[in-house]
Amino acid sequence: MTAVADRSLGPELARTESIGPDTDVLVVGLLSTDDGPVIAAADVFDAVLDAGTREQLLASLLAVGAKGKAEELTRIPAPDGLGATSVLAVGLGGRDALDAEQIRKSAGVAARSLAGTATAVTTLSGLDLGAAAEGFYLGAYTFTAFKSDKSAPKPAEQPLQRVEFLVPTADSGEDELFRAQAVAEAVATARDFVNTPPNALFPAEFAERAAELARAAGLDVEILDEKQLEAGGYGGIVGVGKGSSRPPRLIRITYSGGDTKVALIGKGITFDTGGISIKPAANMENMTSDMGGAAAVIATALVAARLGLPITVTATVPMAENMPSATAQRPGDVLTQYGGTTIEVINTDAEGRLILADAIVRAGEDNPDYLIDVATLTGAQMVALGTRTPGVMGTEEFRDRVARLSQEVGENGWPMPLPAELRADLNSKVADMANVSPHRWGGMLVAGTYLKEFVPEGVQWAHLDVAGPAYNTGGPFGYIGKGGTGVPVRTLVAVLTDIAGE
Repeated sequence: MTAVADRSLGPELARTESIGPDTDVLVVGLLSTDDGPVIAAADVFDAVLDAGTREQLLASLLAVGAKGKAEELTRIPAPDGLGATSVLAVGLGGRDALDAEQIRKSAGVAARSLAGTATAVTTLSGLDLGAAAEGFYLGAYTFTAFKSDKSAPKPAEQPLQRVEFLVPTADSGEDELFRAQAVAEAVATARDFVNTPPNALFPAEFAERAAELARAAGLDVEILDEKQLEAGGYGGIVGVGKGSSRPPRLIRITYSGGDTKVALIGKGITFDTGGISIKPAANMENMTSDMGGAAAVIATALVAARLGLPITVTATVPMAENMPSATAQRPGDVLTQYGGTTIEVINTDAEGRLILADAIVRAGEDNPDYLIDVATLTGAQMVALGTRTPGVMGTEEFRDRVARLSQEVGENGWPMPLPAELRADLNSKVADMANVSPHRWGGMLVAGTYLKEFVPEGVQWAHLDVAGPAYNTGGPFGYIGKGGTGVPVRTLVAVLTDIAGE
């Protein structure tokens, strides 16, 4: 196995009642008001700063032009007696618009600006400890596993190492911080998978890495290799993987925590050239992210166990590399999905739905109460919703529930329909179905309609298309850097938690 980077995924997080002698930076939040900026969570300061020092701090921030605009950064030397070397004020915007997501974003921006810092103490915990912890952890995330000494970060460029959150008493916020760190680490795990280049994360390697993490967490693991997939009738996974010298896998990871059963399915295309229907060369390197759905559901199964949720979660993850070669499937080929449905492959670049369909049918054999599939499935998702808004389809009640929870945690899933008339567009003259429609309209919805055919009757189902949101090709923003984002891990954790509370 190729070694995973030997480092923690984010900074050490802890609670504190005071500003310790080793504090390099105190991070405070500034609210924007009509009368000028004010320090947020001032009550947290009461235990550590006297009124005079607080007034001096605010006056110094005003003197250098701090306004409190959302995610604005202002850094000044610390006033005498503070205990820290410097103060970083991060804007929170107006009080009326302040919510957990804004705290997360502001914390993330602050964390990214603190490269080279050993220890920061923050008062953002006085607003929302969980959101602040997630924001700092994810904002400080970096991926440097493949950088040599020539380009690896120097000491002054290393990410923030430790964050201490001011709390009123020693026993306050322990559970909240534990959960926030568990969720943030799951997001970072998904990011690491996505950011690992495809020559180091091919199907067999991906399956082994996932299995290693799952076994370490005490979960049950099953891996099917290419021979077992062929013998078992997994025509979609086998067909997509035929063009690669690195054969496909199917991994199943199970956390058994209760009677209610949730099936998670994630698309694990470790690299997608499009196959014979080859993609344009420009930006094809971003297709290293085409296993973002797989990364998310694996990480979610792990964190469900860590949180001890009283439900059973099984992640069924098909993994393949979609390559053009003499052995690759061709447009016009007919394959048989697991379960017996025959498919005319019109476009080999619509491969994600082929491997997902096999996995959905297999997951359905477990008789789950809920089924959620996640995939970087269609470019049409970005055409419809942009690069930061996942599309959520499925059975209407559960679809809307998933979208609502996604919005609450800041991942902003949006409910989309599956119009009945689209099904006829998938009819084939030679097989039960075709894998694409004969036109370009509603491509995200057509893909969802295809998957719907394989979902067991009566199961609450949601399909998340995260083609854009799972991978950031632009500049950093909030707590999101370039590359893998970990979307929609936090959505999935929120949904599992909600189901567990039923």
